Amino acid sequence: MKALCWHGKEDVRVERVPDPRIAEPGDIIVKVTSTAICGSDLHLYDGYIPTMRQGDILGHEFMGEVVETGREVKTLKVGDRVIVPFTIACGGCFFCNRQLWSLCDNSNPNAGLAETIYGKSPSGLFGYSFLMGGFAGGQAEYVRVPFADVGPLKIPHVRDGGPEDEKVLFLTDIFPTGWMAAENCAIQDGDVVAVWGCGPVGQFAIRSAQLQGAAKVVAIDRVPERLRLAAEAGAETIDFDRDDVRARLEELTGGRGPDSCIDAVGIEAHGTGSVDAVLDRAKAAVGLATDRGHVLRQAIMACRKGGTISIPGVYGGVLDKVPFGAAFNKGLSFRMGQTHMMRYMRPLLERIEKGEIDPSFLITHRLGLEDGPEAYRTFRDKQDGCIKVVMRPGG
Repeated sequence: MKALCWHGKEDVRVERVPDPRIAEPGDIIVKVTSTAICGSDLHLYDGYIPTMRQGDILGHEFMGEVVETGREVKTLKVGDRVIVPFTIACGGCFFCNRQLWSLCDNSNPNAGLAETIYGKSPSGLFGYSFLMGGFAGGQAEYVRVPFADVGPLKIPHVRDGGPEDEKVLFLTDIFPTGWMAAENCAIQDGDVVAVWGCGPVGQFAIRSAQLQGAAKVVAIDRVPERLRLAAEAGAETIDFDRDDVRARLEELTGGRGPDSCIDAVGIEAHGTGSVDAVLDRAKAAVGLATDRGHVLRQAIMACRKGGTISIPGVYGGVLDKVPFGAAFNKGLSFRMGQTHMMRYMRPLLERIEKGEIDPSFLITHRLGLEDGPEAYRTFRDKQDGCIKVVMRPGG
């Protein structure tokens, strides 16, 4: 089959690789009908996530049709159409039983390695390094999906009245991720929510905060098309190339600061002219730092006293210069982590079916799998108005 494979920093190739096979009795094989490039895939592309191996198949946002099942699979059959969450969960451990699906104890076969870095292992993830299980990703024609009775969400085929792929593909990651980011803010009537980063997750965080009752959402970015999309959703916008972010947030909140701040940027944050952002980039360039924490620092300083910092943006290592004294003295709460996908997929599907939101608004580029290497560059460099890439293997 064809797949997009990682070969090093800024080196993604379309290659012929062996078709996946059933490895465990709870597995299924899915023929991929749609797959996307996620912002967090760019952290792999830019070389920020450790333990990637040459030839690793990328991608964790995908859906398709079941073409083979293991002997113990009970809920799915060949021919079923499924949306596959990016997190992999066993369904029976301490954390799965508490719906903390992305913290599953049993789905990462390389948990020992993750424990040396993070203390405990999160769940396995598709296409996201040996550290997170070494699972082949979904930017491919076929993919093996373990624990198939737990993760995939079955939906009707289009021929049977089901939604088009583009309306539901983002239930695999970024819509639930944006929703959980807003939910972690525990939004109350009258709340102001500030969202740093108007990429795909940020766009869903903006709309999720609105659906959850925020009185005002403030969107912070510098890319014109992203800011325009946020404004079209009804958000106030701040261009950090032109405005002092903290001063504008003070102005928009009567001097109190946002009730909640969402960091939808993470590990590769940018800043314009600030000393900490310049130091972050310099240290990362020479291997003296792993993550760039500019946005997180700014959010901590901007948030109101007693407020919440919600972090859906991916972090992978150790942060420098975090103003923890400010966080402590302001009494801030922090909520973060990979998304507990199985908690959100069906309820958000129901919102799509009711017409409350059409996630396809985000798609700017529709391509074939063979266009993947160039699409990574275009997406990373924010060229050609690119906000979200969807690929159809074989299409």
